[in-house]
Amino acid sequence: MHSSPITALCPAAADARMPVPFTYPYPHPTPQSNPQQHPQPYLRSKGSPGRGLSLSFTLPGDVRSAFIGRTVVAAALEAHGLTPYVWPATHVVDELVAVTVRMSPGKELYVSLRQRDDAVRLLVWDQHPHHTAPDLATLCEKRRRRALWLLAAVVDDWGGEWGVSEASSPHAGIKSWVVLPR
Repeated sequence: MHSSPITALCPAAADARMPVPFTYPYPHPTPQSNPQQHPQPYLRSKGSPGRGLSLSFTLPGDVRSAFIGRTVVAAALEAHGLTPYVWPATHVVDELVAVTVRMSPGKELYVSLRQRDDAVRLLVWDQHPHHTAPDLATLCEKRRRRALWLLAAVVDDWGGEWGVSEASSPHAGIKSWVVLPR
């Protein structure tokens, strides 16, 4: 199997040199793996039981981070009794992380998963720079939205909402969010 460099979606990021691939310090589980070799994470709610799920984590800016995001989100939802959300939420985090990594290669991203008011809210914040040239900003936004077509289909099928916006001050970057109602 051959590997090729990741193509950046952002025209400005495509000009930058791609970083050296990140190597995880542990093996990826495979279908042939013994489940005892890869224990499931232990996740429990902090605070009162009625408070709901609240989880935040940072991922490296590498395409393999989508695997970690899917695994963490699935484990957290199952641990909090939100199993019906596992299918759409894992697809959503997979798409958001994969596209975000291609928009800002090599830069860390922040993931937030919350359950409130009979809805699951997922946010991915990346460090994508603000473009001062209007044409470049428009092209970059169009490429991001076009790359998220599968996310749009999953969220629409679930009856949810999603969007992309610039992070509010004092933060820089882009926030991509999804709300999945019950």
